[in-house]
Amino acid sequence: MNVKTRLQLSGMMFLEYFVWGAWYVTLGTYLGATLKFEGSQIGLTYSAFAIAAMISPFFVGMVADRFFPTERVLGVLHIVGAGLLYYLAQIEDFSLFYPVIIAYTLCFMPTIALTNSLAFSHMENPGEQFPGVRVLGTISWIIVGLIVGFMEVEAMNTPILIASGASIVMGIYSFTLPHTPPKSKGQKASVRDILGLDAIKLMKDRSFAILFIASLLICIPLSFYYSFANLYLNDIGVTNAAGKMTMGQGSEILFLLLMPFFFKRFGYKKMLMIGMAAWAARYALFMFGNPTELVWMLYGGIILHGICYDFFFVTGQIYVDERAPKSVKNAAQGLITFATYGVGMFIGSWLSGIIVESNTNVVDDVKEYLWYEIWLIPAVLSAVVLVLFTIFFKEKKAIDKPDSPNDDSTSQSIAETKAV
Repeated sequence: MNVKTRLQLSGMMFLEYFVWGAWYVTLGTYLGATLKFEGSQIGLTYSAFAIAAMISPFFVGMVADRFFPTERVLGVLHIVGAGLLYYLAQIEDFSLFYPVIIAYTLCFMPTIALTNSLAFSHMENPGEQFPGVRVLGTISWIIVGLIVGFMEVEAMNTPILIASGASIVMGIYSFTLPHTPPKSKGQKASVRDILGLDAIKLMKDRSFAILFIASLLICIPLSFYYSFANLYLNDIGVTNAAGKMTMGQGSEILFLLLMPFFFKRFGYKKMLMIGMAAWAARYALFMFGNPTELVWMLYGGIILHGICYDFFFVTGQIYVDERAPKSVKNAAQGLITFATYGVGMFIGSWLSGIIVESNTNVVDDVKEYLWYEIWLIPAVLSAVVLVLFTIFFKEKKAIDKPDSPNDDSTSQSIAETKAV
């Protein structure tokens, strides 16, 4: 990979995650504090992302892989998405806001897979080259979070407008990316291939089935964080909440780099257990923290994001890559993504909205959130999933040729599954 291509791909990742980071973190605060949406409505809004996660793999499999160059699909999706974001920023009624954000997430979600796919297509050694390119996405997420926090616009529609502008830039920029023709042009697409049905046979293996179920279940409590953490921090009086939440992305980078060391010491099961325990600990810290003398608890809960994400999701994806036969590796990853970012996040977004709404008092048109009671629910759920996983999951040798956690294939697996 030459310098020009590296710079092009790095710029692509920077813009991709700048768009996402601009609106995703602070949306709950805008909906709750400004538009006065109910908790259940905020939860449903975030569920749009999960709906898109369930549908987008099929879109990528049917369209992007067979008919059009990746960079053109990427450009069109971002330009259409920019228009939808701008329109979304003008909407104040939930009945219209919800279908429009579903339309937008259906445009955006496929671009995550498309940017990864495009990058891999132009790398000689993705295991070594991808992390250095992909890290620009995490850096941009941090930068836009700091910008939004510094501007003090978390409760406004400004972050959505920023995302809209960045999406236009990304859309135009996409057409300048290296040409990436469709990989399966001319090939017939069977329903079995598109749905990844061959991977379902892996469910016969108990360990894989337990990991699949645990991954789905842990995504239910984690949705509370994505949907309501920013609203929580702003509500209790934390200044520059969006900026401070970028500490979580900083810890992601650190723990991603440390993962090979932890693999040597702990192995898959303990790594997964630590990841789930971190979710329970995060919510416990949020239960008792405050913006004054116990502010360290809030910071601790945010910084745990690196362990929460890397130790469970990245480790789980690597385990799936090792367990799955070569013929169904991609389908197996799609199956796990469908369970986590799709089904699990959808249930979690819906449930978190109900829990928040049932623990909200309205006094003189001012909402009072009972945050201790709200965070107690995901803390308990995370702990229960941890206990069940510890009891039933048995770490076994790989079905296919095992990959050492320290070789290039594992590095590639980490890179392929890394997300903000």
